Amino acid sequence: MDDPPAWIAEFTVGRRQFDAHLDAVAASGRTPVTVGTLVDALTGGGPLPPSPVVLTFDDGFADLPGPTGEALASRRMPATAYLTTGAITPGRTSLLPPAPMMTLARAPLLEQYGIEVGAHTDTHPQLDTLPARALDRELRRPKAELEQVLGHAVAHLAYPHGYNSRTVRRAAAAAGYASAAAVRHALSSPADEPYRIARLIVRRTHTVAHVEAWMAGGGGVPVAPFPDAPPTVGWRLYRRARALVRGHRFAG
Repeated sequence: MDDPPAWIAEFTVGRRQFDAHLDAVAASGRTPVTVGTLVDALTGGGPLPPSPVVLTFDDGFADLPGPTGEALASRRMPATAYLTTGAITPGRTSLLPPAPMMTLARAPLLEQYGIEVGAHTDTHPQLDTLPARALDRELRRPKAELEQVLGHAVAHLAYPHGYNSRTVRRAAAAAGYASAAAVRHALSSPADEPYRIARLIVRRTHTVAHVEAWMAGGGGVPVAPFPDAPPTVGWRLYRRARALVRGHRFAG
């Protein structure tokens, strides 16, 4: 989007910038694959092509089954989109602030563009602060709803804002997901963990040079897997305590 709502602007790029980023990916010689293909390789199910890259999109904004999907399809770039079902189902609500969103009924169109569909919870909460019953509902409800509209299994999940814990990862596996993506702002690797796959955050300030550096395997970012840093653990404990006092919050 060229004029995104203020709350999501930091994680939004304009259309010309997006095209330039995709062209940089294409020029790098890397082979775009879906999360499903990556997870098959991580779990011993099959090899990856040389120099793979995975492109992912969270939430389900209105551009996805439109200019974003068209830009990917025109370059024959598969991708994975993680949808927040409560935000894209008419008559329902979520913790996401207002923004132009796609609708659940358009999820099958994403697959026509070559975009694999995964779940991104029902309401976009901080999953690692939820009690067990609420956590289970946030994981199972969107999976079932997406499977109903798509007509096939949905195997992949992304944690809102990357917030997860050992308990959340176990719950994702118990709910039937084959993988879950975190954030970590790190490069993934053949040794990465299927239930907290590392991803790089694309911000509005990232240039083509940043994308080129990432595609070259650099850019000054770490390589997963690695243990949670003490500040990450401390931030999780603080958010859990805050949720007990003030209730559950949007993960963002």
